[in-house]
Amino acid sequence: MTEALPNPPAVEYGHLEPIFVHFDDLDSMSMVHNTRYAVLVERGLTRYWHRLGYNYANGVTGHPDAAVAVAEFAIRYRSPIRGTGDVGVHFWTEKIGDTSVVYGFRIVSMDGATVHAKGNRVHIRIDTTTMQPTTWLGETRAVYEKLSGPA
Repeated sequence: MTEALPNPPAVEYGHLEPIFVHFDDLDSMSMVHNTRYAVLVERGLTRYWHRLGYNYANGVTGHPDAAVAVAEFAIRYRSPIRGTGDVGVHFWTEKIGDTSVVYGFRIVSMDGATVHAKGNRVHIRIDTTTMQPTTWLGETRAVYEKLSGPA
């Protein structure tokens, strides 16, 4: 059975990815547990990049630039998510380096009226042979530029 995705509201910059909050994301008060917000961001980014061919199958990346390590993750909680259902993960690029990218993100209600959390996440592009940082390919840099947020 395929899950029907809601139509996300338009955003002025970046991308908004709808994500479903599951029962196992909740704490004992039926709110999303604080540690699960990072998972929601991960789900949003993974779904977006997967559609572009940056995926993983049988232990192999579908694109060389899919091999990244998270170097930093910072989050500021604003309003709890109370229960299961759809939320939006709005993300954009704040800075594109030679081997890194800084994302900004917000987790929002599907109508965009409530910001549940916001923060930043840094990815480092890793060469899978040397396990050292390496430069982004031009096509990946172009996607990051398309995702650029406000100046």
